[in-house]
Amino acid sequence: QVSPEQVILSHSPLQLFSQFHQKCMLVAGQGPVEEIAHNLGFKHVVTIEALRKAYPLLDMVDQSRRPKEVPPPTTGFPTIEGVILFGEPVRWETSLQLITDVLLSNGNPGAEPQDVPYPHLPVLACNMDLLWMAEAKMPSRFGHGTFLLCLEDIYKKVTGRELKYEALIGKPSTVTYRYAEYLIRQQAEKQGWKAPIRRLYAVGDNPMSDVYGANLYNNYLKSAQQNQVRAGVKRNPQAASSQTEDYLDLRKDCNSSVESCDSILVCTGVYRHDDGVPSKTEQVFHGHRDFCFDPSLVEASYIVQDVNDAVQLAFKKENWS
Repeated sequence: QVSPEQVILSHSPLQLFSQFHQKCMLVAGQGPVEEIAHNLGFKHVVTIEALRKAYPLLDMVDQSRRPKEVPPPTTGFPTIEGVILFGEPVRWETSLQLITDVLLSNGNPGAEPQDVPYPHLPVLACNMDLLWMAEAKMPSRFGHGTFLLCLEDIYKKVTGRELKYEALIGKPSTVTYRYAEYLIRQQAEKQGWKAPIRRLYAVGDNPMSDVYGANLYNNYLKSAQQNQVRAGVKRNPQAASSQTEDYLDLRKDCNSSVESCDSILVCTGVYRHDDGVPSKTEQVFHGHRDFCFDPSLVEASYIVQDVNDAVQLAFKKENWS
């Protein structure tokens, strides 16, 4: 009996980014991305495929898809006002090309090119995992973080400037953990839970995203507590994201009872306990470009075999067992 209100996906916090809901947004990824965007509150959505059909001369890598004749000019196509990257697409070359075209043309890829706009259109990206665990004997598969890396490098190579994100959503962003806390307390209120929530537990199999994000949020919580005691003290720029409070409108919610977030690493995915933990000098940071590497942030509070053991550990810590 799990309801949708109890589940958070990497893109779930986008429903609170209301300042973009009325804008025409280009969406990229797999699956029903248009439907997902509408469910999140976005009213005007353009898919990569719709953009490719409107401007068939843009997508030229696959020779079999190149137009045999010059198509007539496109009319009436809306100006794109922002980009949402839900996840890795199937045809990377098409998405990389068209997203770059949209950013370089300020949302009008069919127009004559002018000076490259900078800052460029807002880009909202979900899911930053570089790699993920699948059934293949090779340890890890490319994730959306790999696609973002390609897009960032292409944009910088073409323009000489850094691709900027309006927001990065999903682990390890504090936006996602703050939103999770917000929903957890909402669920507690619905169930009549009177006791304040003091501690959160974050369970995951990837030290570079799950554990890193939980520890980063733990730093955020401790920094927020210090701010309540010492008003005016500037927070660690990594521990406290302005996106979190500005976009989620949680500034009024600063008196949260949550004091800490414990990270629990399981051995059923990317991480294998028998592999041994590499030394800090050997660790290669797989996190996103915009998150600085701190070896302490990938060290889990606890390491257990699987999710069931993680739940039992939380029960024991909370004296529920």
